[in-house]
Amino acid sequence: MQAGGAGDLARDALYLRDKICSYRLLAVAAGFLSLLHEALASRAIAYPQNRDWQRDLSVSHERIGDVLLAQGDLSGATESYRARMEIAERLAASDPGNAKWQRDLSVSHERIGDVLLAQGDLSGATESYRARMEIAEHLAASEPENAQCRWNLWVSHIKIGDVRVAQGDLSGAMESYRAATEIGEHLADLDRGNAEWQRGLSVNQERVGDVLVAQGDLSGAMEAYRERLGFAERLAASDPGNAVWQRVLCISLERVGDVLLAQGDLSGALESYRAAMEIAERLAASDPDNPDWQRGPTVSHNRIGDVLLAQGDLSGALESYRAAMEIRERLAAWDPGNAGWQRDLWVSFWKMADASEKLGQADAAGWWRRAYDVLQSMKDRGMHISPDDEKWLERLRDKAGA
Repeated sequence: MQAGGAGDLARDALYLRDKICSYRLLAVAAGFLSLLHEALASRAIAYPQNRDWQRDLSVSHERIGDVLLAQGDLSGATESYRARMEIAERLAASDPGNAKWQRDLSVSHERIGDVLLAQGDLSGATESYRARMEIAEHLAASEPENAQCRWNLWVSHIKIGDVRVAQGDLSGAMESYRAATEIGEHLADLDRGNAEWQRGLSVNQERVGDVLVAQGDLSGAMEAYRERLGFAERLAASDPGNAVWQRVLCISLERVGDVLLAQGDLSGALESYRAAMEIAERLAASDPDNPDWQRGPTVSHNRIGDVLLAQGDLSGALESYRAAMEIRERLAAWDPGNAGWQRDLWVSFWKMADASEKLGQADAAGWWRRAYDVLQSMKDRGMHISPDDEKWLERLRDKAGA
């Protein structure tokens, strides 16, 4: 590969990341990005005084970290993000007044915080997100008319709110989400045609709804989710071919269904889940090579199964759970190192076991065993499992007679 201008290789890396990772061919993406990274590293080492090339290398570290994170390799992602952080810190220190270097540093804090949150290190994630917040507040104060600076501040509030939810601090989380809502409403009013800002405001409503559900305020949660659904419907209608907006609409329907289920409106919940299923299946059919889209229908299948189980339709529930399981088996086999997909698999086996047991089927014991084997294997292989999953492992050990 010939070296072009200062940003050529970084743009190549970004292009390949977007094109390849949009289909989640992660192993292929990792290979291409690794080759590009070698070229960027050689150039940065040869010309350490060239700060643009140093930044290109830092972005490459970030892209590799993104792929590793998508693959479920949290430790590998952390290593890449910390390498990115080291460069970002040097650049920011070399020119404290450079807003671009400061934004890069804030992104590094965010990425590391995301991994720490996924690993269950809530205090570490909080520290990273607060460091990001400090930078975002400084940039927003120095450029009060800069909408992008306010958007970055919005992201910081959302991230800190997410950690507070994980810590069980629901009132603190609501405070963060309300602060984000204020910023989001301001941005949305500035430009009604900016779909990203409109989507951001809908994210606020989802987070607020989630907290209200946790607080037991189902009617308040429903109001928030229906407002989000309205945003999602408008976004999806404005660009029917936009898969991201369709996915947002799908998730909004699922959230409404969740509240209806909690309220005991089983028929209403089933209607919402089936509407979500239609969207998820269209997305999956539109891109058979995209595992994320393939996973989408499994969520709807399981939710539909849960409603059917509550309605007493055990055979129907088992059929839905089986449909989800078959897809998840293919995904888990496609990438055995992806912790998320392995977790999906043992959850599917658990649902199969539960429904089979209620039906009095003899194969229930086998499903319990398969669920236990997958989760125990995750632990044996050093994959991240949450404290809740550790508790499930003990329950599954008893159920499986292991």
